[in-house]
Amino acid sequence: MSITAGIVGASGYGGTELIRLLAGHAQIDLHTIAAHSQAGKPVAALFPNLVDSGTFDAVEPEKLASLDVVFLATPHGPALELGALLYDAGTKVIDLSAAFRLSADDFLQWYKQPHPRSDLAAGDSNANNDVVYGLPELHREAIAHAKLVASPGCYPTATLLGLSPLTGLIQPNTIIVDAKSGTSGAGREPNDGQHFAHVDGNFTAYGAPSHRHTGEIERWLGADVGPISFTPHLLPISRGILVTAYATLRDGVTQADVTDALTDTYRDEPFVHLLAAGTFPHTKAVAGTNACHLSALVDPRTNRVVVTSAIDNLGKGAAGQALQSANIMCGLEETLGLTTIGLYP
Repeated sequence: MSITAGIVGASGYGGTELIRLLAGHAQIDLHTIAAHSQAGKPVAALFPNLVDSGTFDAVEPEKLASLDVVFLATPHGPALELGALLYDAGTKVIDLSAAFRLSADDFLQWYKQPHPRSDLAAGDSNANNDVVYGLPELHREAIAHAKLVASPGCYPTATLLGLSPLTGLIQPNTIIVDAKSGTSGAGREPNDGQHFAHVDGNFTAYGAPSHRHTGEIERWLGADVGPISFTPHLLPISRGILVTAYATLRDGVTQADVTDALTDTYRDEPFVHLLAAGTFPHTKAVAGTNACHLSALVDPRTNRVVVTSAIDNLGKGAAGQALQSANIMCGLEETLGLTTIGLYP
């Protein structure tokens, strides 16, 4: 018997990528493709690659609550309300927004609004046990028993996968994260900074030093590493994220220690590929996949480690990771409907 699923916010880039991935899934049946502003319109009129996907549905909470699992690909405002409603109804929820990733206090700090349900804030000490931050490589067992998964942001995913295994080797208060994203990370809604004439042949930083993902990275790396410096940049490409993180190592830590820590963590992981030290990831190599390519190189001259990671911001950074969590939540093979082979060249 197939698992019934719905997507809310299906007209955004993350939602659309979910439609594409679920179209090839053997055990999850996509019943509802909801997009409030596009309801009744053909999906292919907006996304011509999805020629057999029918029309966008209206957002009907009662209908959604009857499904086995619902993906929320909306901004965090609508997700706060609908996510809570579906959770209370007993429906499994995977939210791609920031609505449930932080503690209530951190949500107020970084998003400037009170969180209505601290019991549904994955980073909160008051959170229910079945509300989980959805980075499968680090929280797989908890995801398997979750009712609500707060799927990580794209920048945090690439950063946490690279740095989390190394926190015991790093001196506190020394992490600097230099991150770069393709333009699809800003969403489908047009804005002046995303125009082709502005992006093509251009490269710029934005959002520092208080980009919202800073709080998410700090929360899930843990207090022991201290505050980080995080600067995102906009790449003139459609999709892809490249993160280069720098940190000072504790005395005596070697390249072998760093390599061993990453190898021990990811040896059996289907979607994380550790490259040889001195071999650096490429965004194009992971395009269209749920893969993360990692490398870590120790600079003995400065006693720093340089960790580089590449993901597809719409894949492992959004829809792919959400589907990975759905597979785990529903007791399916974790890799179903997902690939690690990129579209290259």
